[in-house]
Amino acid sequence: MSSTANDRLMRRATYAAVGVALSLITMKAAAFFVTGSVAMLATLFDSILDMAASVLNLFAVRAALTPADYDHRFGHGKAEAMAGLGQATIIVLSALYILWEAGTRLVDPEPVSSSGIGIVVTVVAIALTLALVAYQTKVVRATNSLAIAADSIHYKGDLLMNLAVIAALALSAFPGFIWADPVFGIMIACFIAYSAWQIAEQSVQQLMDQELPEEERDKIRAIVLNDPDVQDMHDLRTRMAGSKLFIQFHLELDGEMSLTNAHEVADRVEGAVRQSFPGSEVLSHQDPAGLETITAFERT
Repeated sequence: MSSTANDRLMRRATYAAVGVALSLITMKAAAFFVTGSVAMLATLFDSILDMAASVLNLFAVRAALTPADYDHRFGHGKAEAMAGLGQATIIVLSALYILWEAGTRLVDPEPVSSSGIGIVVTVVAIALTLALVAYQTKVVRATNSLAIAADSIHYKGDLLMNLAVIAALALSAFPGFIWADPVFGIMIACFIAYSAWQIAEQSVQQLMDQELPEEERDKIRAIVLNDPDVQDMHDLRTRMAGSKLFIQFHLELDGEMSLTNAHEVADRVEGAVRQSFPGSEVLSHQDPAGLETITAFERT
């Protein structure tokens, strides 16, 4: 898929997330005022923060897709990782608030009323969230966008959260199960805090230029060494900046090869790597084979 098509997909995913979050907030606010459920309050508060995170994501993706300029030669892709850290912070704050509210209800329980309305609203929320997550998953597969992936993580958490809300509302309707509502609220808070940790970890690793997984690096090596004019390779380096992948390596070629031929081989190899990793930026350096000047962390 072309870079332009990927950009459109990413933008549409951010608009879809904001639209779904706004719809969920409206429905859940009405349901909370009717039921008084702390589990419903938890999922309402989470949807409000989802909205904030999705709006942040919208602007971050827009910034990340801005073309490289004089002051940012490698582009603006790391805006996605920065947005991921912002999302993680927002989600942690929501988890802390839900824990406080649920703890208060455990000490001083309050009955849940009109649980049927809450269940209907939650089922609709599950349907909307499922549709959004399916679309986000498609976009992430096509673009490798960290920001969209982070957004998708907490919406996937919302699916489990909404199922927990249904269980809490259903159990709270029976005498002796008034504790179910705050207990499920606490479980929800713990889950979204874990989601925040996942988002933060991915964001930090990208900001720290973590290498691709070893299986992806092995794939790059295989592509490069498949060229008949490449005798060996070393100094393979990879990193992600948002949805942009950067790949660098040194080619070991016949020392008697002309500069023109070496350039042609490098172009051919870079093109093959780029074809397997669409949208990536590939840069190679040509060395005479057997030259003992390798000083990088690893030979390949």
